[in-house]
Amino acid sequence: MMKSLSLPNFTKKKSKASVNEKLNVLRAGVLGSNDGILTVVGVLFSVAVATPNRFTIFIAGLADLVACAFSMASGEYASVSTQKDTEVETVKAEQALLKNDFASELKVVQDYYVSQGVSVQTAQEIAQDLLAKKPLATVLEVKYDLKLDDYQSPWSAAFSSLISASLGGILPLAAMSLSPVAYMWPATILAVCISVSLTGFLSAKLGDGLVKIAIIRNLLVGIITMIIHYSLGILL
Repeated sequence: MMKSLSLPNFTKKKSKASVNEKLNVLRAGVLGSNDGILTVVGVLFSVAVATPNRFTIFIAGLADLVACAFSMASGEYASVSTQKDTEVETVKAEQALLKNDFASELKVVQDYYVSQGVSVQTAQEIAQDLLAKKPLATVLEVKYDLKLDDYQSPWSAAFSSLISASLGGILPLAAMSLSPVAYMWPATILAVCISVSLTGFLSAKLGDGLVKIAIIRNLLVGIITMIIHYSLGILL
């Protein structure tokens, strides 16, 4: 007589995957904002040292902000599209294997549960039960840790990168362009330090990292970026 088996709950796993997916998007957004901040402030510092013309500084910073945002968006679109295409092809390959070589797929699932500490007999029963109910979803979960029909949208990823990079770049650009001439430099430096500290804090929270180290690391990178581009501007 077959024992009562505790089978994986794919609904819960899919829900967990969706949460992880959202966290990944948020982390990517935070990193995109950080890139926008550092890229724009680099151009602003280089140009502002070379010329006192604020309109020229603004146009240079704006052009860099647009270029950075669209570059990151296109890169994210290409990356996510490639990942999605790979996952779709994997699903097609597994569908063919289930049709043409069901026994080997059954063996893979059985071996997986044996490796998790389940007895051979129980693992076989679990594998047979799962492949009778949700064969494709089971195989994808066991072999690749993939969720069936759970694909990230390339357009959503691109739009997220576009917005996050733009929002990050606007902060130093606004500080440099709108603050009084006498406070232009300290206002921009302060804006960058606050911005990169915030992205460091958020990235640490989303990634379960050390907040203090993340903030210090981002601050150091921001300060070094400003020093390097200020020095380049002096040489121009």
